[in-house]
Amino acid sequence: MSARMHAIVQSAFGGPEVLTYTEADVPEPGPGEVLLRVGGAGVNPGDAVLRSGRVPELVTLPWTPGNDVAGVVERVGEGVTRFAAGDEVYGMLPVSRRGAYAEYTAVPAAALASKPKNLDLAHAGAVPLVGITAWQALAVLAGVGPGDRVLIHAAAGGVGHVAVQLAKELGAHVIGTARTAKHGYLRDLGADELVDYTVTDFRAAVAPVDTVLDLVGGAYGARSLDVLRPGGLLVGASIDPGTDEREAAARGLRYAWVTAEPSGQALEPITDRIEAGRLRVTVERTYPLAEAAEAHRAIEEKRTTGKLVLVP
Repeated sequence: MSARMHAIVQSAFGGPEVLTYTEADVPEPGPGEVLLRVGGAGVNPGDAVLRSGRVPELVTLPWTPGNDVAGVVERVGEGVTRFAAGDEVYGMLPVSRRGAYAEYTAVPAAALASKPKNLDLAHAGAVPLVGITAWQALAVLAGVGPGDRVLIHAAAGGVGHVAVQLAKELGAHVIGTARTAKHGYLRDLGADELVDYTVTDFRAAVAPVDTVLDLVGGAYGARSLDVLRPGGLLVGASIDPGTDEREAAARGLRYAWVTAEPSGQALEPITDRIEAGRLRVTVERTYPLAEAAEAHRAIEEKRTTGKLVLVP
């Protein structure tokens, strides 16, 4: 293989235009790492937040974005025994200078799991962050079970459409907010009630619920407290949650913030459900790696159904 590759490199904070398609050195896998030939790199709203400079302390420039990845193991670093060259894997990268928006990337082996057998690499690259986030929010933090009422904001988005399916499988009555054009899609995923947030204030349309998964943040955070039953839980997953534990506790409610940590083990319940046909991840569109800026413009419009994926 060549010692050079194509990658997206960002040298300054700003809009999508700062994402430059350029040549870079192929990284060497360090101890405990594997070198992946990238087959799919999911594009997430958090990628755009980091690119913009809203949380500069998390990014060291120059930087290659991208947390979600699926690919083929090219070679392994010292101490890696779980994977070998030729294995198809997927997982999340920690935020670092080396991301998934590249032809090759080095990833800690502990962050990876074997790719679901019934997904191609592009679809697998869409899964890790949204799958882990939805599972942690609903199964781990909220402990959703039969008969619970769960409200999911931005239900047709990346995390949202996975959360709808997981909440339904856990036995919940699932309510989602989304534009009317996406209601048929969400009913097909298992949603029981749907509210078009562009024409209706969800607080007037939703009876009290046990759990809210807020994937929007801002004003939605505080407003979501209004529809919780006493003791109910608001799970926030946005950079600007709009509320906090103190505000929730003052009203006899609970608040938690969910984050997805890179972990191959955390992907196991997601892999099992995908391979069993009980969970599907929608990829609305794939983009060539060179069009990463266009993918970021699309994700910032917040009209995406499911996920967007870069394919080197």
